[in-house]
Amino acid sequence: MTFEGQVAVVTGAGRGIGRAIALRFANKGASVACVSRTEDNAKNIADEINGLRSESAKAYPVDVGDHAAVQKIGARILEDFGRADILVNNAGVTRDALAMRMSLEDWDTVVNTNLRGAFSFIHALVRAMTKQRNGRIINISSVIGLMGNAGQTNYAASKAGLIGLTK
Repeated sequence: MTFEGQVAVVTGAGRGIGRAIALRFANKGASVACVSRTEDNAKNIADEINGLRSESAKAYPVDVGDHAAVQKIGARILEDFGRADILVNNAGVTRDALAMRMSLEDWDTVVNTNLRGAFSFIHALVRAMTKQRNGRIINISSVIGLMGNAGQTNYAASKAGLIGLTK
């Protein structure tokens, strides 16, 4: 399978699973919009991809929990690449604590990043995909969204919500 001529947008591309996904798309011929919370992480993965395939990746630092900022980045991605064929909503965080000890700030951080961030990127790119009559959206979830885990009510809620976004 090759992704020549396609543009993949990968959130959480700066580290871990997101980094591996971005590299795999690049190795299969896609241009990659590397989205990460920090400019350094976004730039590092874009530079690594461009070292493999010149001018095939761009860095986009943004907090995916900030809906307005995501809309601006989405518009910039579409302007820079002219299209978006694949969106991988991978960005995620944990702030584990028992529900009775969990702060509202930790709840909001996890839900805003893991769930709202995915919705925000879908919202930013789905019109362009619809106009293209083509596009794929992949939401990275977790088994924790199905069965829960002690100390992870916020994470479980956010990942269960991602499962709902795919329906």
